[in-house]
Amino acid sequence: MTNTERPIALYGFLRPRPERADEVRRILSSFVEPTRREPGNLQYHLHEHEDGRFFLYEVWRSQEDLDRHNATPSLRAFLENLSTFLEDAPEGYFNTMLSPYPDTEPAPA
Repeated sequence: MTNTERPIALYGFLRPRPERADEVRRILSSFVEPTRREPGNLQYHLHEHEDGRFFLYEVWRSQEDLDRHNATPSLRAFLENLSTFLEDAPEGYFNTMLSPYPDTEPAPA
């Protein structure tokens, strides 16, 4: 990682269609452990909000790592059919982290 690179955070809410909530929970849950093992994944968390929305929080070492993740067949299949699973468009945010991330910062000299 160069000194100008910072980890990428991706986070947001997904509101499933009521009749598909269990299926969305199962699909999203199935992504957690495989994603955590992907090169460049620093964090991957799934939460279920009290109003039924799912909240995802991801941190990636680089844009390249996130792009590789987004190209995985299982995620592509889910994303290509997203409108059949959700009531409305995802509420998502994508930012470069400003705070240092301990596992990606160069060791002190």
